[in-house]
Amino acid sequence: MSGDGLPPLRAVIAEHGLAARKALGQNFLLDLNLTGRIARAAGDLSQATVIEVGPGPGGLTRALLAEGAARVVAIERDERCLPALAAVAARYPGRLEVVPGDALETDFAGLAAGAEDVRIVANLPYNIGTALLVRWLTPSAWPPFWRSMTLMFQREVAERIVAAPGDAAYGRLAVLAGWRSEARILFDVPRQAFTPPPKVTSSVVGLVPRAAPLAADAATLSRVTEAAFGQRRKMLRQSLKRLGGPALLEAAGIDGTRRAETLSVAEFVALANALRAGAV
Repeated sequence: MSGDGLPPLRAVIAEHGLAARKALGQNFLLDLNLTGRIARAAGDLSQATVIEVGPGPGGLTRALLAEGAARVVAIERDERCLPALAAVAARYPGRLEVVPGDALETDFAGLAAGAEDVRIVANLPYNIGTALLVRWLTPSAWPPFWRSMTLMFQREVAERIVAAPGDAAYGRLAVLAGWRSEARILFDVPRQAFTPPPKVTSSVVGLVPRAAPLAADAATLSRVTEAAFGQRRKMLRQSLKRLGGPALLEAAGIDGTRRAETLSVAEFVALANALRAGAV
């Protein structure tokens, strides 16, 4: 038995036949020291509702509960994992709710309704991690339903989230993350800690929402960044041509000979606001 009185994760995987499926982006984290470290990185959870995506056999779920999370809501698409998670729920009565289903179709704000302190903590499936992060960063209303996010990504994706203008990894994801949150890489997780081991190192990223981000329409900012970085080697007057090109850039006060990776978050916001205002 483990420290929480439940079977070791390898035994759980064997009992329920939970071989990781590549199609679901599954890489199970079995190192209890690391799952505990991730849970502690999310801060004091004693009054928190924690939303977890892709719990699998429940390694991080168990750590969150063992670290004192008041309530954990776990969204799991793989029905094979539900019996293992039911055993965790039985060990922590009233504190774990398992929601079967696809995270991409989940109403996360609805799950958090009524909770004052909501944290998102997850070893995100690699194939949907970026899509979920963008969704959580770009709701129409702000501040968001979440107080913080502690998320694991491939190291390459983590670097894209925290990149600054001029960095090789700077792109659309960094602009969206930098616009509405403060993001930083907390620590790395070696590939050997997973079953099966992925081909790359992973990193845990911490994000907290900015209280007063620059005013912009999220959909328009996404549109501008997608166009600008879609042709990142070209000057902005060319990459933004279909959005207005020189006229849009003039309205935003930005030199059209610059390239996307040189613009600050504030300058992208200016472009989005000019486009939204019908400046072109």
